[in-house]
Amino acid sequence: MNYLAHAYLSFNDPDILVGNMISDFVKGKKQYDYPEAIQKGIRLHRLIDSYTDQHPATREAKAILKPAVGAYAGAFIDVVYDHFLAKDESELTEPELQYFAEQVYTQLTDRHLLLPEKFAVMLPYMRTQNWLYHYRSEYGIEKSFGGLVRRAAYLDDASEAFRVFRKEYAELEKLYAAFFPDVKSLASAHFSELLSQ
Repeated sequence: MNYLAHAYLSFNDPDILVGNMISDFVKGKKQYDYPEAIQKGIRLHRLIDSYTDQHPATREAKAILKPAVGAYAGAFIDVVYDHFLAKDESELTEPELQYFAEQVYTQLTDRHLLLPEKFAVMLPYMRTQNWLYHYRSEYGIEKSFGGLVRRAAYLDDASEAFRVFRKEYAELEKLYAAFFPDVKSLASAHFSELLSQ
């Protein structure tokens, strides 16, 4: 899952949100440098990612994009899932998404001293360009695909991935619908468990 899903699956807990959002920037034992509540968010993020990778719908979705992007298919599907979550009005209406995105940026900014340097540098761009909201639009997804290519060692163009995304849009949306309730249920149960520890 990408930034929007990890934020959403933090269930409005600011400390879990921080851990869930920074997890990819925190390697190995560095997680123990953070307060316990943020460590819980890091653990939740890693559980979500592991579950997502193993889910049958994700495997099918990655197979659709693999001819275009090879081993990076999983990263592209994370963005695709965020697109469909941003458009999923059973989870967030458009006004709710706008409010939720601003709330996330504010909570992260309020805790900027806890953020890893690379994430802290990225956050103002995330906020000013409103990444979480713009996952709704195909333009936002095209921009996100471009960002993945810039960070990838073996890709130099996102156009084929975006073409496949548009061509297979309905199938990818069906796979999101098969996947998201499962990961939300898992994350919710684990969130409750973390809070009780």
